[in-house]
Amino acid sequence: MDFIAHLVDSALSVTNMDAVDTLRAFFLFAACMILSVSLPVSLRSRFIPYGARATSTAAVESETAPASASKSTSASPASASPVTHALDYVATLRVPHSYFTQFYVISVLSSGFWALQLLSHGAAFQAIASRIRPERLQQSISINQVMLCSGLMLIQGVRRLHECLSFSKPSGSKMWFVHWLAGLGFYLAVAVAVWIEGAGTVLSYRVSLDSFRLASRFSGRTLLTLPVFLIASGIQHDCHHYLFTLKKYTLPTHPVFSRIICPHYTAECVIYLSLAVLGAPRGEIVNKTLLSALVFVAINLGITASTTREWYRQKFGEDAVRGKWNMIPMIF
Repeated sequence: MDFIAHLVDSALSVTNMDAVDTLRAFFLFAACMILSVSLPVSLRSRFIPYGARATSTAAVESETAPASASKSTSASPASASPVTHALDYVATLRVPHSYFTQFYVISVLSSGFWALQLLSHGAAFQAIASRIRPERLQQSISINQVMLCSGLMLIQGVRRLHECLSFSKPSGSKMWFVHWLAGLGFYLAVAVAVWIEGAGTVLSYRVSLDSFRLASRFSGRTLLTLPVFLIASGIQHDCHHYLFTLKKYTLPTHPVFSRIICPHYTAECVIYLSLAVLGAPRGEIVNKTLLSALVFVAINLGITASTTREWYRQKFGEDAVRGKWNMIPMIF
């Protein structure tokens, strides 16, 4: 445990930033990196799609790319530039898409680890709390918010892990290793994000039997956000189950897919939005750390939703995507 505490403290000392600012910066930096990779055609076609979508989307992009880009991508290996060779090599560094399950294993384990740390004021928790500015410790969210956000994050991780284990099919699909590392980093970080703005409250709090009385957990904010979290979770579960029952590469016809191409991504964004509102400090609308996590989720899933749209267009025709939003109704 001392090793973990030392590791946490060393990582935060390198940034020379407040722990809350470091966590927010991580989410936003990771989101910007993913977005920057998705914009240039030469990078997007290599690193973003996976599985069947990798082939189909690459074909679409090669048809719509400028002539100069087409010439460069069709150049023979001998005439390709060193940069092209390097990009092609990096693009081959992939892991099985089934590694997605590891994200939720990490999520559940991290939620359990930090729950024990918070309850015992453990060394790893103390290492993070010592790197938070005093004024932030004084403006902490309530212990109810800490417990609810942490508990809901655990529920989300357990559900998604169950779905990955129950709804998975054998597949040779692969994803770029950087996406895998980014996912692991996200779930390690978000397990801290759900409580870090309540570190000051946790430091001064002592667990008692009253801590486990559910009646005291519900405020007006809770009564607003908890149903939203549960409904979004239920919709996402239904989407995942429905997609699992489809024959391979069949166009979804479930009602929730009628106007949105990736409603399960919409639900994911709503889940993190509800956590951000639930965990907002007094006098604020949202928890900015969890809002930063939502930005990462929205950009990451938004890019994948765009790729899915192109894949549907190529495989099923323009009518399959006409009049549908990628992920966020009326916006995207």
